[in-house]
Amino acid sequence: MVPVRPSARTAQIDSASLYRRIQLVSRTGSTRLAYSEEDVRGRAVVMDMMREVGLSVSIDPAGNIVGHRPGRERRSPLAFGSHVDTVRNGGLYDGILGVMAAIECVGVLQEAGYTTAHPLELIVFANEEGQRFGALCGSRALVGSLGTDDLALVDETGRTLAEAIQDIGGEPTQLPATVRKTGEIAAFVELHIEQGGTLEKAKVSIGIVEGISGISYTDVLVTGAANHSGTTAMELRKDALAGAAELVLCVQRVALEKRCYVATVGQLIVNPNAANIIPGEVAFTIEVRDLEREKILASLKYIRECGQEIALRSNIKIEFTDRKLIESVPCSPLVREAIVRSCADLGFKFQTLPSGAGHDAQIMAKLAPTGMIFVPSTGGISHSPREFTTPEDCARGAQVLLETILRLDDTMPGLAGSE
Repeated sequence: MVPVRPSARTAQIDSASLYRRIQLVSRTGSTRLAYSEEDVRGRAVVMDMMREVGLSVSIDPAGNIVGHRPGRERRSPLAFGSHVDTVRNGGLYDGILGVMAAIECVGVLQEAGYTTAHPLELIVFANEEGQRFGALCGSRALVGSLGTDDLALVDETGRTLAEAIQDIGGEPTQLPATVRKTGEIAAFVELHIEQGGTLEKAKVSIGIVEGISGISYTDVLVTGAANHSGTTAMELRKDALAGAAELVLCVQRVALEKRCYVATVGQLIVNPNAANIIPGEVAFTIEVRDLEREKILASLKYIRECGQEIALRSNIKIEFTDRKLIESVPCSPLVREAIVRSCADLGFKFQTLPSGAGHDAQIMAKLAPTGMIFVPSTGGISHSPREFTTPEDCARGAQVLLETILRLDDTMPGLAGSE
């Protein structure tokens, strides 16, 4: 006899319990750089929590923590999770919420005595933030894109990535065993804070992510002529910084005019960088993000045209060098629909929006239908000690995650697994 599935309104996430879990992890340090002592302590706390709700816990060769709950049938597992490493001086919710909410979801099912048809897999990905060795190491290992060159990378202490993975319980020599084949996971869902102010401004409690934005990086070199600031007449100057400033404003304008989602210049390298010398050279990088490749390319074309006009008028030289475009990753329509229906059942307002930031979900989309649920970030703040999402919004996100998992379990046939 098939057990009665908990309903969206009877299987309730305990907001206080979820908040306590977040606080417990935060006590291991506000800076938990991947592979650090603080990260190891945080991971130990998380593994204890996972075992408390009945998950069997292991660490794969890449250092990912994997919690497993058997299903009623031989199917591919439904997977969910996030990360617990942080940026330097980070916040309490980025990544951590997705893991703590996932643990709460399993706890609710455990308390209800309900076993899903699919096995469940809770994944805590290693080194999402990339403060050392580059980002998304754990999820990249699952798709086979973490290789020997990556393992040889060295951090500021002289430790290689291979050694760092060993420090958290992984086994880099067995990395090929980490790789999953397409279909081995039935679906993947990640709950995350928005890290922006869209949901808060709209007074909406749930965001349903359309996809993760593509990113282009273009390196720019502006060349003028360094000269004495006191003796060179304004009309005779070839001021590289003044030209660069105009181009930076053009980059800002391209996004404000909605030609793309966002566009940013975050750093300028000025030469000779002296108060009494007209800048002769400025280097910087333009970052453009959008879900649509065409919008990114059109925005870059517009920026280049602005640069040509500025260079001609200012008697300077502006060179553009494009890096390889990071393609956008759309979320699965099937998973998005499950999230929409879950919000409807729960009576929660939602808004669809893109993710401008990268997540493990973008890598997992190579393996399985993938979706993301966002909850509001107060003030749009993230990667900061001031990062905050209300306990109520955290619980709503976890409730949607739980209902989405149950709905996918009902609707997805899954593939035969080893269960």
